Amino acid sequence: MYDVEKLYQPQSIEEALKILSEDSDAWIIAGGTDVMIKMRHKKMRHVRLMSIRQIGTLKGVEKLEDGTVTIGPATTFTELAAEPIIVKELPMLKTAALSMGGPQIQNMATIGGNVCNGATSADSASSLFALDAALVLECQDDSRVVPIEEFYLGPGRTDIKPGEMLTKIIIPPRKEGLFGCAYIKFATRKAMDIAILGAAATCVLDKEDKHIERATIALGVAAPTPVRCIEAEKLLNGQKLTKELLEQAGRAALASANPRSSWRASKEYRECLIEELSARAFYKAFLEAGGHEL
Repeated sequence: MYDVEKLYQPQSIEEALKILSEDSDAWIIAGGTDVMIKMRHKKMRHVRLMSIRQIGTLKGVEKLEDGTVTIGPATTFTELAAEPIIVKELPMLKTAALSMGGPQIQNMATIGGNVCNGATSADSASSLFALDAALVLECQDDSRVVPIEEFYLGPGRTDIKPGEMLTKIIIPPRKEGLFGCAYIKFATRKAMDIAILGAAATCVLDKEDKHIERATIALGVAAPTPVRCIEAEKLLNGQKLTKELLEQAGRAALASANPRSSWRASKEYRECLIEELSARAFYKAFLEAGGHEL
């Protein structure tokens, strides 16, 4: 059923990187929820796999003294959603984690695999874009840090070079102020479905007069890769939120998008969703930050 030519099971990052240096064609798997489906349908043959499930240092969430949050790429969505740091400080990632498939998939699938798959529909991707995340990529002799916006090169294509492995996801400290974040997934069904559109937003409000210190809005399935809505963010930054401004920001989000028609939804339908869900996600983040109802 599965055409596996060889299976590596390293016990440490160092051992995994050594294997990749000697066999750069080995496919890295953690949960295997994407790779195993491709193999089952004979889209991958004579495959050499490297399972990283037994590398404990690739799992878990940590908050550093400066406020930086790091996430191990082999952390499952179930683990991510239950992590107190995420629940308390970055609840949009919990929402995204629980939007990903059903409980069985969440128990197996990892945030690193979701990112490295390169799909614009990945539930974690737009949230990580909105949070200014960066990815630590290591090979045996070197390492580099890549902003997540530069990591996605196109549909299913990412900036992972031969011999490299994702070893850490970094979420930088938030700007001082009142913080809120939100993720909205729109799909045909409430569960077990791929997003027609995903919208993520963050909002930092000034503690004194509660004007918007910093806004971020990111979209999935609005373009060949996840995107940040820069024009909408510029419109919001430094302003006090009103209904009119929120509507303008939703329309401005379209400037960063390039949706296409598919069997799930037409381009025109996605454009309507982009305008509406961008505004909804930011308004929800605004309220979470302590903003007033409009």
